Amino acid sequence: MLFGCDNGANTTTICKNNPELCDDLHSDSWCRFEKADLIKKRFLLKNTPNPTGKQIYQQLINLENYSKCIELAAGVQHILHPERTNDRVRAFGISAQNLAQLQDSTKDCTDLYLSFYHWIRFGNLNAQARVIHAEVNNEITDPLILAHLAAYYQKSNIERAKTLYLTLLDLVSPEQVNPDWLLGLASIYQQKSDLEKTYLFSKANVLMTKNTASDARMSALINGDVQLQSFLDKQAESLVEQLKNGDYPSSELRQQLNRPSEK
Repeated sequence: MLFGCDNGANTTTICKNNPELCDDLHSDSWCRFEKADLIKKRFLLKNTPNPTGKQIYQQLINLENYSKCIELAAGVQHILHPERTNDRVRAFGISAQNLAQLQDSTKDCTDLYLSFYHWIRFGNLNAQARVIHAEVNNEITDPLILAHLAAYYQKSNIERAKTLYLTLLDLVSPEQVNPDWLLGLASIYQQKSDLEKTYLFSKANVLMTKNTASDARMSALINGDVQLQSFLDKQAESLVEQLKNGDYPSSELRQQLNRPSEK
């Protein structure tokens, strides 16, 4: 069960020893990453007597990814070996059925991850209420769920959205930082008429993504104040460097950004 060892990482070995995990999948090299991820998660679940909601959620995601990929592959006609196309069509049909069955069997589960899944995939209001209730009670630490909640709150509670985005910057590793969170914060501060922070987070997003932004529009946010712009540019550079190095949670800039706004 140790995926770092050959017997775990080698999906061929897994399939040989556990054919029931692979018999419904296609046999050629299409979608090899999605297929390998699905096989490994199935193997893990097989050896987990009481899988967690998070593990089942991940199985749903892996099955979705596989099904989407093999659906596209099923539309590619293999001229020399039409049986390969037929095999992919078969695999897609079975994967779609398996996905629908797993979705149906988990729709009323109260687990946080499964509730989150049914909220974001199907707009299930009962599932949404469970996730929001967990967030209100500070029971959520998963960045994926917190980020979705932050985006959700942007439409109804910008203070809560701001708090969640800033919490995410504290919580995640450098590899997990999503530059879209900076845009979310820029939008929130613009709604609060705090245009200096709007500029700061917009500039930081540009630096992290190599996106382009209109210099004139950026400058207009701070009324063309060249001295202030230079200061904010340096702050944005510092913010990006700290996020990339994992130094942000202990930084002075973090303390400044988390102070209650005077506006």
